[in-house]
Amino acid sequence: MEYIFSDRVNTLKPSAIREIFKYASDPEVVSLSAGNPAPDAFPCKAVAEISAEIFSTRPIDALQYSVTEGYTPLRNHLKKYLKEKYNIGTEKDDLIITSGAQQIMDLATKSLCNEGDTVICEAPSFIGSLNTFRSYNAKLVGVPVESDGINTEILEEKLRTEKNIRFMYLIPNFQNPSGVTMSFEKRKKVYELARTYGVLILEDNPYGDLRYYGEDIPSIKSLDTDGIVIYSGSFSKVLSPGIRVGFCVAPSPIVQKMVVCKQGEDVHTNIWSQMVAYEFMTKYDFEGHLEMLRNLYRKKAQFMMDLLDEHLAPYVTYDKIDGGLFIMCRLPEHIDMLAFCKEAVLRKVCVVPGNAFLTDENEECHTFRVNFSTPTDEQLEKGVTILGKLVKELCEKGE
Repeated sequence: MEYIFSDRVNTLKPSAIREIFKYASDPEVVSLSAGNPAPDAFPCKAVAEISAEIFSTRPIDALQYSVTEGYTPLRNHLKKYLKEKYNIGTEKDDLIITSGAQQIMDLATKSLCNEGDTVICEAPSFIGSLNTFRSYNAKLVGVPVESDGINTEILEEKLRTEKNIRFMYLIPNFQNPSGVTMSFEKRKKVYELARTYGVLILEDNPYGDLRYYGEDIPSIKSLDTDGIVIYSGSFSKVLSPGIRVGFCVAPSPIVQKMVVCKQGEDVHTNIWSQMVAYEFMTKYDFEGHLEMLRNLYRKKAQFMMDLLDEHLAPYVTYDKIDGGLFIMCRLPEHIDMLAFCKEAVLRKVCVVPGNAFLTDENEECHTFRVNFSTPTDEQLEKGVTILGKLVKELCEKGE
């Protein structure tokens, strides 16, 4: 039988990262391609204790249907926590619990975009979100990311010239894949541009709590006095990606539409996992846990940057990071990036080709992304050493 797929998904391609995972499953391969939390980051004992208490005293609460908006104690606590700690949320906002932050991208696009509408994205940007926007046949327009965040001059040009812009998608903190953090000056400029041109901002912040150098920078949502920012948060990087709990703070009319759309997708997010997140935030040392994560990733990030400096310099350059889980490396222009990534796989090291994160994957690209959170220190050293030998060979051949 010939299978005919919808126009919305017919041109979609599998995630490049997920395809690379097929090679990474080889135990001999050093995978620098994933973005998983470190094994030491999971509070397994606490989750086991919380789960045992839930199923001992309140099993039906965890196993029964519930409301789409989310587990009420968790919603109320997050509203208070986000307002007190980050000044996120106003009286005109509401909060919905989602099945991971990825669902926020889907619900926002489904609620706001018609086919052919424009979404402005950082270039590069997170492939999972880009594919979600593509699945609704949105037109993706990329704006280059600089060392301090999105290029605001080009952004303004796109806002002025592009048609039917529904929102701009931004990852201001430790951006995936670049690792770059947007400066406060640029955050203010982006917000003013959005207000001037009447465009919403979808602010994705999965890594904000993982700052291990420098001071926190206020979120764009904390500047929102006009009801134009949709804020996306997640427990994936600070508790567990497997529990699939995200949260969205947005103007109430937008949340109401997202609720209706969510009812048609999964009815509500897993209640057990929401209860676990609430109990962990309120009855355990959540702030202490975050500090433990920062210390863990600070050491791993610094070790990774030291390795890059030792083995890949001066051929490969990168921007130092202050947090998050990713570093974007730049190859010399005369080296074919895709050929480099393929040869690295043959030598048992997986990295992610940079074009996977572009709105146009056929655009010329000389970057690749590495992750340091998942591999052991021994694996990191082995993998970066192999990459260093490879890039040196290629550079010497090109001379």
